[in-house]
Amino acid sequence: MPNLIIPAIFATLFVTASGSTFAQGERETTALPHWSRAADAGLARQEIYPVEFDGKIYVAGGLQTPAPGFTAYFEAFDAKLNRWSKLAPLPEARHHIALAETGGLIYGIGGFSGAYPDWQMHSSVFIYNPKNNRWSDGPGMPHPHAEGVVEAVQGKVYSLGGRSAMKPDAKHFRDYEDTVQSDVLDPSTQQWHRIADAPSARNSAGGAVIDGKIYVVGGRTVVRQADGNLSQVNVATLEVYDPATNTWTIRTPMPQAQGAPAAATYAGKLYVFGGEQWVPEKKAFAEGWIYDPAKDTWSALPALPTPRHGLGAGVVANRIYFIDGATQPGANEPSKLNEVLELQPSR
Repeated sequence: MPNLIIPAIFATLFVTASGSTFAQGERETTALPHWSRAADAGLARQEIYPVEFDGKIYVAGGLQTPAPGFTAYFEAFDAKLNRWSKLAPLPEARHHIALAETGGLIYGIGGFSGAYPDWQMHSSVFIYNPKNNRWSDGPGMPHPHAEGVVEAVQGKVYSLGGRSAMKPDAKHFRDYEDTVQSDVLDPSTQQWHRIADAPSARNSAGGAVIDGKIYVVGGRTVVRQADGNLSQVNVATLEVYDPATNTWTIRTPMPQAQGAPAAATYAGKLYVFGGEQWVPEKKAFAEGWIYDPAKDTWSALPALPTPRHGLGAGVVANRIYFIDGATQPGANEPSKLNEVLELQPSR
């Protein structure tokens, strides 16, 4: 049974029709945590892996509906101005391309091209320079990769788990399998290196960095049935990678298994929202959770105003922005939503 705590601060929260939260006996404008809306993104899409840099949240590629099904669209949200800016597009259209920032440059790692089910996985790395709004080619990964967790720590870019190709000419969703393989890119040498395998194979997990360690949470595993069909089963596992020691630890799992959630960190804690489920019934999640690494405990938070999966998250000041994502399971109903959870300012 997970270590679940419902703090008193959340016990008196109510949700308005607009999705905002307020505490009993208090004005809506003063209660925290508090949901609100920010400017919608420029494009409705899902399966995005944004990154925050210098007060802006960058979003690249993604899945769309209808065809062509994926995009090279690239934009940035300026939280201070509550405004989106369209930027130079990706060199090639991708979905599930993961962004990480180090040294003032944004790295776009892996991803797929093609509309479902004809997905082709890539090992490409694109590097974006915000100063001149230009992309360039980076050192390709040792193997095609997507749907893992990509984070930057101490000047290096880590790619953990996800899915990899089962054969060199993989071009279909069924041609991929979950992997424990993890790698690191050292930009100073332009080289990738293998690191310790993740404890479990999964895809579509949430990821975030706390105190130099990478937290990998939730997601799902793809189980191949005897008839060849694939079943996607959610997992609640929380695993933590320490780059300093090249080791993994397993912590208390999420209270609920949520595939394709968004994760972020604020004030030394992990926030996880949304996701989807395929079995036993198809649904999109609104539930949100906060994890305290010091106590190894989870607590419930006021839910997303709009259930979504394949969404992205970015933190600016004391606000977490939950961007895009699909409101229905699968490649259905992508959105432009930008819903904001305002938290107590850190001291």
